[in-house]
Amino acid sequence: MRNKLQKFGDFAAGLLPHETTYLLSVQHFEDDVKLGILKLMDENCHKIRQQAPYDTEIDKRKYSNLKSWIEERLASIDVDERFDWLSLMERKIMTDAIEPQEEKTLLKAIRDYEQPDFYFVKFYELVAVYRHFLLIRMRHAQHRQANEFLKKFKAQYEYSKEIFERMHDATEDIVNQYSKNSAQSLHWENWLTEVYYNEALDGLNRYFALVRLTFIYFNYRNFEKLLEKYEYIDRLFSQGIYYSRRLLLNYYGNRLLLHTRFHEYDKAEYYGYLSIREKTADYIFYVNNLAAVLMRQNKYAEALQLMRSAYPEMKTTAGFHNRIGFVALYLKCLNHNDQYRSAENYAETFLSAYRQEVFEYRWHIFFTSYIEALLHQEKYAKILKIIRKHQLAERETQYRKNANYLPAIQWYQWVAMYKESLIQRDELERHLADSLTQTDRLDAKHHQLRELMDEVHPLIPGVINRLRERLSLS
Repeated sequence: MRNKLQKFGDFAAGLLPHETTYLLSVQHFEDDVKLGILKLMDENCHKIRQQAPYDTEIDKRKYSNLKSWIEERLASIDVDERFDWLSLMERKIMTDAIEPQEEKTLLKAIRDYEQPDFYFVKFYELVAVYRHFLLIRMRHAQHRQANEFLKKFKAQYEYSKEIFERMHDATEDIVNQYSKNSAQSLHWENWLTEVYYNEALDGLNRYFALVRLTFIYFNYRNFEKLLEKYEYIDRLFSQGIYYSRRLLLNYYGNRLLLHTRFHEYDKAEYYGYLSIREKTADYIFYVNNLAAVLMRQNKYAEALQLMRSAYPEMKTTAGFHNRIGFVALYLKCLNHNDQYRSAENYAETFLSAYRQEVFEYRWHIFFTSYIEALLHQEKYAKILKIIRKHQLAERETQYRKNANYLPAIQWYQWVAMYKESLIQRDELERHLADSLTQTDRLDAKHHQLRELMDEVHPLIPGVINRLRERLSLS
């Protein structure tokens, strides 16, 4: 039977911790019952499991009124809602369709404006368009108000535009280092940090700076500095500054990645579940990261259940980078749940349908999971056939510059060759050891290396034990 508070319960379950923290800080309820409900919502919001039920004996109108208040309060500070309003006003002005009440609202926003907000540049350009609209209609008083605003904030607008343009130069270096290892980006750190902490600057530029600093600190593995910057924006979000659900979900997703680097998997899992409370355009990306964290905690059944629940969204996601990443993790989940035949069948079906996309985007992670399924089934001849057919060994050699590279496919190939009596044990051991000496930043990849060793250990226990001793890995 449907719970009579099901609709409210679903709404409350979708709220985010920063939302309820902010709501509690601005409420002035005289009704203790309503305040009690809000406090319980806040407690539940901060939990992933075992949430307390809401009292069904309380008048349903209190729940309904509270829900309306929450929606209105959050909408009033939502920067993305404001962007939609700015875009609508611009279109209406450009098409001579703005209504008198809408003009009153716009003129009040111009009159009350104090300092650059998140979409300051967009607002400034809207006022510039509106100024033309007013002048041609000889509405001199309103034109004077718009003109004074533009003069007052002209220097700030030009500075924001300058920052925005320079941000693109920084982004080129940062992205090229991240994706191609073809540039350096650390020299942008100080400038981006100044932008990020500049409270007089518009929020969009400041948030762009944080995103790019995130890339830099991941590139250089400087996670302490990144944590410091995330704690700063955490405080802003709790105060309702720069609020939008989109930005909060992105923040939670990034916190997962950060805590994973600190090996704080409980915290990473917590933020991961927060990041998927709403199905945004990045939903599959967040699911992928959460599933990976769950598997690192050996929660294989939970990870598989999560991925199966997200399967419909995966099939419709536009980006093949995230889709192939999902499939590779799904195969790995199946492997960890001893469903090797299912993993093999699914991999072959997907590869048949999307071979070009697999090789264009994430062939290494896909084939690692696919071949792992074959390895567990001792299909050594098939492994060698696939590696030859798709020239995977040669591709992996060229893949060495990738930051996450480990010679997994080559290891699978050599193990398969050993099992097929094509090489001797000492040759196998030499190949495995040599491949590690050719791997960059091996000290930062101990977790992944342990996983790789665990996969092949049952097949070559003596060889792996000696490698572990040599590398001081237990």
